[in-house]
Parts: sequence; C-alpha cells; structure tokens
Amino acid sequence: MEEDLRRVNDELVRSNSELDQFASVVGHDLQEPLRMIQGYLELVQFRYSGKLDERATEYICCAVEGAGRLQKLIEGLLLYSRVGSRGKPFARIDSAEVLTQALLNLTVAIAESGANIVHGTLPTLVADESQLIQLFQNLIANALKFHRAEQAPEIQVSARRESGAWVFEVKDNGIGIEPKYADRIFQMFQRLHSRDKYPGMGIGLAVCKKIVERHGGRIWIESRLGEGSTFFFTIPDSRETPGPPTPGCEALFE
Repeated sequence: MEEDLRRVNDELVRSNSELDQFASVVGHDLQEPLRMIQGYLELVQFRYSGKLDERATEYICCAVEGAGRLQKLIEGLLLYSRVGSRGKPFARIDSAEVLTQALLNLTVAIAESGANIVHGTLPTLVADESQLIQLFQNLIANALKFHRAEQAPEIQVSARRESGAWVFEVKDNGIGIEPKYADRIFQMFQRLHSRDKYPGMGIGLAVCKKIVERHGGRIWIESRLGEGSTFFFTIPDSRETPGPPTPGCEALFE
C-alpha cells in the first residue's frame, strides 16, 4: 500500500512538473507570433482609420480585441505555471508589510472604487513573499471588481491562529456568489459573469489556489448572492515558530 501511494505521488509530481514546463514553453513560444499579429493589426487600424467602410472597421476592431484577450490569457497561463516552477525559497516575512505592498500595487483601482480597506493584527510567518503579495493582490482586486454599484467596497483582512496554521480572512460587501459555485471559481478560466459585465480571464483565483497549495495550505470561500463574500486561506506555521504579530490599524484606505 505504501509503495503504491509513493508511486502514485511520484507520478503526480512528474505529471505536474511536465504540465508546468509545457505551459511555460507554449506560453513563451506563442507570445512572439501573437505580438507580431497584434502589431500588424494595430498598424492597419491606425493607417486605414476612416478609409474603410463601417463593416471592415468593425472586423479589424474585433481582431485587435481578440488578439489582446489571447495575450492576457497567455500571460495568465504563464503566471499560473510559474507558481511552482519559479517560486522563491520561503523566508520569514511580515504579512502586514506584504498586504501593504499588495495595496500599493492596487492604488489606482482602490482610488477609483472609493474602497475602504482595514486590517486587524497580522502575523509574521514563513512564506514566499512575492507570491503572498500576489495572493493578497488577487483577492482584494477580486473584491474591488465585484462590488455593488450602489455601495463603495468595504474590505476587511484578518488572521487567527488555529491548529498549527494561520487562517487569513478577506471579507467584502460585494455582490457575492451562490454557494453551489464555491469550488468552481477556483478553476482555470471559469467565469460566473459575462466578459462585458466584469472583465477578466478567470485565472486570478486559480493562481491564488495554486499559491496557497504550494505553501501547504488550502483556500475556500463562504458567500451568499447579494451579501458579500469571505475568502479564507491557511498558511501552516510548523516550519518555524511564528514571530510576534504586527498590530492592526484603523484603516489603510478610506
């Protein structure tokens, strides 16, 4: 039994490694011809602006838009594949500082939405700093995007110690989702809304899941349609004894 489990585990590791390598190679090799196609389409759009009939102009605009979406899909695929293959070694980090960096990266989106973001006491832990920044950034960007039109986003970030791990919560007052979609949203290229209503490629939460799993944790959501969402993720602290927590603040952005 142990030998069978070991063999299955080795096969999964090998398969995942090959998949990551395949995604990286394909993504890289696709980008160059796509950039050429996109460049020529934009050149035609610029050079022949006002010289073509309405239908031809519409066709070119659709082609340019399609090339742009494909470029974003490739970039998302590369980001996803590199979580495991290009992750940095784990080191001792202050998760409050990590959150601050993620929010700085989202400064424009936060200002445009009028969001109010607060956090409680956050711990020091052992993790990949750049990936934890990406994790917070994706979850908060998700809350900013799916906020209710009549209400500015309210986002709360907190953490608690539980069973040898830190459990983080990212809570918002957004549009929420039906509980039956709780697992689907973490899958690659899965969308619950049309692209016209909410932009995006359906990759961000899949990247979050892969980052958390690389750290030995898990991620899930509790939500109800129209009542906001709370994302939970765990980061085990068994590698080292955690340091003293960083005090929370009243508000990061108002």
